[in-house]
Amino acid sequence: MIARDCFVTGDTDGHRRVHVPVPVRWRDLDAYGHVNNATMFSLLEEARISAFWRAPDGSYDPTRPLAVVGAGDNADTITLIAAHAIEYRVPIGHALDPIDVEMWISEIGSASAEISYAVYSPVGDDPRLLHTVARSTIVLIDPETQRPRRINDDERAAWQPFLGERVAMRADRK
Repeated sequence: MIARDCFVTGDTDGHRRVHVPVPVRWRDLDAYGHVNNATMFSLLEEARISAFWRAPDGSYDPTRPLAVVGAGDNADTITLIAAHAIEYRVPIGHALDPIDVEMWISEIGSASAEISYAVYSPVGDDPRLLHTVARSTIVLIDPETQRPRRINDDERAAWQPFLGERVAMRADRK
């Protein structure tokens, strides 16, 4: 899925965020009527793909400024997850409008980047509820060597304006 209705908020470095609307499907709910904890990783994956993968034709989409990583069968990069951390704040039930997955970069390394997420109730809901916070570390892999590859200048330039503080989690307070 490559979403075309992403949007950006924040006009200064450190505060820029990409928002990806992600629908909650009936199948995402468990017997308790809320999004299952394991399913949340799939919803974050959908948002991450929409935000980071280039369109199949390679065109630039200003609503997806982080989308500079190739995707698909013949992509020049494989993106692997090295780590996830997640905290659930308020259960997510079914809604007609998609949840708002807000993302930014919290660390850029030589071959990896940490993505921070804040998952909110649908845009326009009042009050706006924070449902989940999470972090993922992605590693860029060369498909020929199957080894990590360095983040290139284009990727770093696209991601740098979205570099901000990592999302705060309870585990960080120790």
